[in-house]
Amino acid sequence: MLISLKCVEIDEAGEQWKKRFDKSWPYYKKWYLSEGYTARPGYLSCLEALEEHMPELLPTYERLCELAGGGDIASRYLSQFNPPLFMSGCTQVAWNREPYSLIRNYDYNPKWFEGNFFKTNWLKPVIGMSDCNWGLLDGMNADGLAISLTFGGRKVSGEGFGIPLVMRYVLETCKDVPEAVSTLLRLPVHMSYNVTILDKTGKYKTVYLTPDKGPHVDIEKVATNHQQDVEWFEYAEMTATKERKAFLDHLVDQEAQDRDDLRQRFLAAPLYNEDLKRSFVTLYSMQYDLEELSATVFWPNKEIKQTFDKFSECREMVKMQKPGKGELTQYKLH
Repeated sequence: MLISLKCVEIDEAGEQWKKRFDKSWPYYKKWYLSEGYTARPGYLSCLEALEEHMPELLPTYERLCELAGGGDIASRYLSQFNPPLFMSGCTQVAWNREPYSLIRNYDYNPKWFEGNFFKTNWLKPVIGMSDCNWGLLDGMNADGLAISLTFGGRKVSGEGFGIPLVMRYVLETCKDVPEAVSTLLRLPVHMSYNVTILDKTGKYKTVYLTPDKGPHVDIEKVATNHQQDVEWFEYAEMTATKERKAFLDHLVDQEAQDRDDLRQRFLAAPLYNEDLKRSFVTLYSMQYDLEELSATVFWPNKEIKQTFDKFSECREMVKMQKPGKGELTQYKLH
């Protein structure tokens, strides 16, 4: 099985972004309308939610809606207000010993992987893995703030934004962990997620976001797919969330553990998942280095390192195999 990863620089929202949107929109449109046209909020409700909670993003949002054709459905979708439910199975850690790094695995169904790794300069320079066309699964800004998400393992849903746009908003408007935490505490989300944040000073926090109980700020360095307690036991068993967290907690607590060795552990069980039958497979691993402001996407036999000063546009075709047998072919983008 092959997955595609495209590294694309988009300083301003324009034709490069439109090209990526047009390619993925048929699939996102089908997902967005999966419960019917009226199941999602109307355009005015979406616009009002953005105006209230993320006003700084409005000019970019309006430009993206224009590039997407100005249609009602696309504009509602791009607001990411009360989207359909979605979940993943991931692992992440804030490494708060020098050199400070945020490291994560992203486990998801490969059929729904967008595969765009963007460098943007909209409100401020941001590098991250795109989702829902302008949201982020993880990322870092030029201020030295990194952020990553995992699904929180709860069935409850409510009114709020899809987490990818929340992630984008934090990186576009915050410079450090205190600002990021303050922002997360006031934003409504439609599902439960665990957001781990690290900045260039080594400060870190994990924020448990929920649509019903309100957010909770924790000093946990490790986040998998449950919050303070397991609530969805079938999902916890399927994803081995408790086992992954216990394993990574143990590694992080060892004084002799170093960052590079820890990173390698993300490429092996129990953190690395290759079971396609469960619909969640490790599609990529990521390391954000806050000292040198670099982002490294890595697999068992390959890595792609990008920085704000040197970002190379390319397309990578990754063959998903067992750890240690990854294969990769590179094609330049035109």
